[in-house]
Amino acid sequence: MSKVNEAALRKRISVSTLNKMKQQGQKFSSLTAYDASFAKLFDDQGVHVLLIGDSLGNVVQGLDDTLGVTVQDIAYHTRCVRVATASALVVADLPFMSYATPEQACENAAVLMRAGAQMVKLEGGEWVCDTIRTLVERSVPVCAHIGLMPQSVHVMGGYKVQGKSQEDAERILREAKAVEAAGAQLLVIECVSQKVAKAVTEALSIPVIGIGAGPDTDGQVLVMHDMFGISAGHIPKFSKNFLIEAADMQSAVSRFVSDVAEGRFPAAEHSFD
Repeated sequence: MSKVNEAALRKRISVSTLNKMKQQGQKFSSLTAYDASFAKLFDDQGVHVLLIGDSLGNVVQGLDDTLGVTVQDIAYHTRCVRVATASALVVADLPFMSYATPEQACENAAVLMRAGAQMVKLEGGEWVCDTIRTLVERSVPVCAHIGLMPQSVHVMGGYKVQGKSQEDAERILREAKAVEAAGAQLLVIECVSQKVAKAVTEALSIPVIGIGAGPDTDGQVLVMHDMFGISAGHIPKFSKNFLIEAADMQSAVSRFVSDVAEGRFPAAEHSFD
């Protein structure tokens, strides 16, 4: 049976699906998506989670960072992705300053959920816990995001690997536990040492998705443009151009999914000590 037919027969992936995969030690894959055509391609090839990321500011809008992306931008692209997705879990970013207060987060999360998101993602540690609790209490599933947080790039002084010192590693683990306790059902951890990501993944009961966080997280996510090697700017160390070794885009995505599932990606050269 072809992957396309398999996709049509698969049930919609939920957080419960990912929880079961974590418990069984099965790795799952995630890609960013911004339109219907690529969303369908990714869905047909078995990608488990599609993220409408504020990375669209960089790869779609050509901006230097993600700060110019609006809720309306994310909602538009979420509609495009959801209409073409049969089984993958659809997660949408709450962009910069769209969740400064719990009330604001609820209003903007409602916009994204009505556009087709099944979960919203927000960046931050302990300071967003009240917001996470408020969203979950109002039936909005939340994916938290810690480590390197692109919306805080100017505060962090650039795109730097996090968790290098013992103090910073302990902070990241503390933040991970805090957002889980607040009700987050997924966690993205970005650009941290492999050792820190492993400790976080083992400490949490919720699935952990890594990007630049080594091979020990429950899932892996890449920006689709990086995975195809077509980003206009710098391709990060933690990414890989899967199109180089593939005949076409479908084969590249299939290779990404299988390499994640079988533990071949990320390799040592894509991870941080």
